[in-house]
Amino acid sequence: MTQTSTLGNKLDFASAQATITTENVQAHTSEIQGVLAGLICAGFPFEDQGYLAMLNDLFNNSEPFPAAVKNIVKQLFSELWTDILDDNYSFQMMLPDDDESLVERGHALGVWVQGFNLGFGLQQKDKPVASEEIKEVLTDFAEIANLSNEMEEDEDTEQAFFEISEYVRISALLCFSELGTLPINAGGNDQNDSTIH
Repeated sequence: MTQTSTLGNKLDFASAQATITTENVQAHTSEIQGVLAGLICAGFPFEDQGYLAMLNDLFNNSEPFPAAVKNIVKQLFSELWTDILDDNYSFQMMLPDDDESLVERGHALGVWVQGFNLGFGLQQKDKPVASEEIKEVLTDFAEIANLSNEMEEDEDTEQAFFEISEYVRISALLCFSELGTLPINAGGNDQNDSTIH
């Protein structure tokens, strides 16, 4: 299995999914990253390691993940933080490469937004969502989750897929800007205010 990623040791979808499948964990890499992104964008703290237990519950019948899968989950969590906090908006969803079929990429986007809404809901369950804008994003994500079965392999659908993916990416960052909490050691002089406004 060759690494298709050009960014050093950054995870890529194909190798992550291959490992998860080999370890007999019934989970989709996009959905796992979606759940983690939903948690983080709804205010889950960087310092909290509780996300591993949550994902064990969701994807592995509450059993601990095999070591190789646990490492992937930890790397996904760490890379999400790095990318979400990056001023250049380098955050990307973990989806199959562009040379995969639109059906496959559409399915991956669908399970990503499902995962995001699930993670978001787990983190926000005790506090109502702040703004109408965020509520609208979550409603849109629920609708996007159902689109993936209707994918045609043509240029118009390819363009639509790109636009929807970009909308999802930017909307996730919007959720983080409203509800996310900065890592304790991030933000330099902003030690007293851990929330991004």
